[in-house]
Amino acid sequence: MMDLRPVGYVVGLLVGVMGLAMTVPLLVDLAEDRGHVFVFVEAGLITTAAGGLMALACANGVKQGLTIQQTFLLTTGVWVMLPIFGALPFMLGATQSSFTNAVFEAMSGLTTTGATVLTGLDDLPKGLLLWRGILQWLGGIGIIIVAMVFLPELKVGGMQIFKSEAFDTFGKILPRAGQIATQISVIYLWLTVACVLSYLALGMNTFDATVHALTTISTGGFANYDASFGRFTGAPEYVASLFMILAALPFVRYVQLINGNPLALHRDPQVRGFVMTIGVLVLVMVLTLQHVFPHDVEQSFREALFNITSIISGTGYASVDYMTWGPFAVALFFFIGLIGGCAGSTACSIKIFRYQLLFASIRAQLGRIRSPHAIFTPRYDGRPVGPDVLSSVMSFFMFFVVTLGLISVALSMTGLDFVTSVSGAGAALANIGPGLGDIIGPAGNFSTLNDTAKWILVFAMLLGRLELMVVYVLFTISFWRA
Repeated sequence: MMDLRPVGYVVGLLVGVMGLAMTVPLLVDLAEDRGHVFVFVEAGLITTAAGGLMALACANGVKQGLTIQQTFLLTTGVWVMLPIFGALPFMLGATQSSFTNAVFEAMSGLTTTGATVLTGLDDLPKGLLLWRGILQWLGGIGIIIVAMVFLPELKVGGMQIFKSEAFDTFGKILPRAGQIATQISVIYLWLTVACVLSYLALGMNTFDATVHALTTISTGGFANYDASFGRFTGAPEYVASLFMILAALPFVRYVQLINGNPLALHRDPQVRGFVMTIGVLVLVMVLTLQHVFPHDVEQSFREALFNITSIISGTGYASVDYMTWGPFAVALFFFIGLIGGCAGSTACSIKIFRYQLLFASIRAQLGRIRSPHAIFTPRYDGRPVGPDVLSSVMSFFMFFVVTLGLISVALSMTGLDFVTSVSGAGAALANIGPGLGDIIGPAGNFSTLNDTAKWILVFAMLLGRLELMVVYVLFTISFWRA
């Protein structure tokens, strides 16, 4: 029988850390003096005590390492338990959210999805707004570590192709995962600070600059206002676009960059493919806007750049209601949300490298059809790709499409219309944030959905953030027999 104590110990420690993190919004509420401070006192005490007791109860089972089954269970367990405790401030605070709404908001935060059920954001206590930003910021750094340390080892969705890069970077600069995780955390922090300073320089107040930096670098998309990023049009859109792109690039390349490899980013096919994709999409959208709404070219470029970058990176900010841009633009936004950023970043969705591997496999297959006696080997970044990686990637695509269809059907069975069901499933599974249509589009939110639909979306957000297979494997009998 599997020993769950090592899993419970780590989960307990992380829950305790989350409780301590509630001290920050507590201090903000104390300074604002709106009588909201006791919400975080209560939530923090409950969370810290629960996490501490869980860790103490499981401490006698701690070992040097984890088995493969324990690693799968730990990865999923963290993203299940943390949203439950992260939901407490929403239940106890000014929003007085139901358990369903509170867990939805917390899961959306920690998975950096950015879908919200809260309204009246402009008037909420600052501590609660900051807590939403902290949830996304913690979720962002958490998923980077998971993507670079755990997923390559678990061979999830082709991530094993990055195993050598996570533990043996160019020139063997950083041979240990712990060192990489530490440097990634430092880089993540400094990018956040740079984003805060950039927003401040463009006129945001300190609080807005801080919260929006937390949700920009995490590609989360929670904003302080019901108008999302539409409150800050102009130059802030360019700054946000830049930092969303930087956050969607593989952080291990930044590690290599600061350790003496100036070409680390340029040499990565993911980076080149991601930047090129954004460039082409922005050009297409600018031409579309100029055709549909012939106005200032700079405005068209700025709005296209910001909103396309926001959706493809999975951030989910919206500066305008792009549902008014015409049917072509609406369809394009749906599909670019299924592209995603780079592996090992805060970005979500399918990710660029999987499309690159898919196309490499297709090219090899077409070559075999054309020349049956020749040998064609799919290659990625100049290296041959093994059949295990290709099989893993193809399985991921299949599971993603099937899951997207099943979630769409499940949502439609709750009474939602076709557009809301399909786009909601895509927005949750790809961790994008806003969907399409009048209900959950960029001008709406998820508050009017029924509880059943919200729980379906909560599960979809968890699946998408953990690359599907990490969660699905827990439902197999063989996993628990191992």
